[in-house]
Amino acid sequence: MAQTIIVVGGQWGDEGKGKIVDFLAEKADIVVRYAGGNNAGHTVIVGDKKFKFHLIPSGIVHENKLNIIGNGTVVDPEVLVSEIEDLERVGFKIDERRLVVSSSAHTILPKHREEDNPKKDVHARKIGTTGRGIGPCYRDKVARTGIRISEFIESDSEITRKIRPLVKDTCFIINEAIDQGKKVLFEGAQGTLLDIDHGTYPFVTSSNPTAGGALTGTGVGPTKIDSVIGVFKAYTTRVGAGPFPTELGTEDQTNAEGRWEDIEPVYKEALKEALEKANEGDEYFQGKYMRLMGKEYGTTTGRPRRTGWFDGVAARYAVMVNGMSAIAIMKLDVLQGLKKIKICKAYEVDGKITENFVLDTKKLWEVKPIYEEMPGWDGDISDARSLEDLPENAWNYLRRLEEISNAKIALVSVGPRRDQTIVIDDSVLF
Repeated sequence: MAQTIIVVGGQWGDEGKGKIVDFLAEKADIVVRYAGGNNAGHTVIVGDKKFKFHLIPSGIVHENKLNIIGNGTVVDPEVLVSEIEDLERVGFKIDERRLVVSSSAHTILPKHREEDNPKKDVHARKIGTTGRGIGPCYRDKVARTGIRISEFIESDSEITRKIRPLVKDTCFIINEAIDQGKKVLFEGAQGTLLDIDHGTYPFVTSSNPTAGGALTGTGVGPTKIDSVIGVFKAYTTRVGAGPFPTELGTEDQTNAEGRWEDIEPVYKEALKEALEKANEGDEYFQGKYMRLMGKEYGTTTGRPRRTGWFDGVAARYAVMVNGMSAIAIMKLDVLQGLKKIKICKAYEVDGKITENFVLDTKKLWEVKPIYEEMPGWDGDISDARSLEDLPENAWNYLRRLEEISNAKIALVSVGPRRDQTIVIDDSVLF
């Protein structure tokens, strides 16, 4: 059993980390957010209630847990106060026993949001930023011209008065908790392929969402980490621009579908049509079926996500650079109904086959995925609570994902609720 666990996204974000953090947080004492800002979106479903968080750690819905926003994050004070007030409105008491913010975290200011506006900034529009001021804030941090939260709360306003009691030197709190034997869960945002150093640059975020970012983003040394859990969908998605080797259809086709508010009125009819055409072999509708089944629309932006088959080449890369102990496979239920399912096991680049991820982004645009095809399965698997409850073809698919990804599967999700989780290997969990 582990005492300290890092949860990290293995793809381009939106993998379902919020659910895994919520699942693991039941046994954790502290949940720490270590990178990114309110460009992240984590959805947690508890009973019949749905919570959407952009900045506060997902563990906040649990009683008697301390949630920490670490120094590696960038904090928009207005968003933080808004999320706190939303929680208070539904009955949560938010004080320093439940939520603290690192004094060393940097502050997103109105000027950062204005500069990051995709409607005004061509570069922001090109790379598909969320327009929340994340990049400009990190830039000022690195340029040593930023404002830390400790400095921001020196001014007097309604917002600073709300935040001030929560601001602490969190690196000491986290390390003391670990030394005392408490269970600490590190919550990632975005995903490996969006990492500023290891992702598909420049179509990346401005921080390090990889496991290494959990160390620098909290002030915890590497020898204090017991387990790294990588989170992957049973397929692949991407929001915004950038290369996507296994994409089904095109980015333009996806964007033309509209946001969830446009889709919802015709959802059932669209889903039925997508499944029929997907099983006839239409690649665009295969992607559309996954998008509709998985309700792949951004928590933060509402944008439709580009969809594609599971990219085993990218997964192996993510397992390697994060040193993943095990992986969690999310949304396996989204694939039900498809007659054939594909897994990308290699790339063809410049006429040659490679099993390594292509780090040159210009070349990644041009790679041809080499697929392995497997039979799909029919029937609803959302009630499965063990591998034995799954259809044989679903079980075989999971085994193949393990082999291609070079990592053992610890958890499988078959639905959005906390109880719709199959535990396969608990040795790397709390």
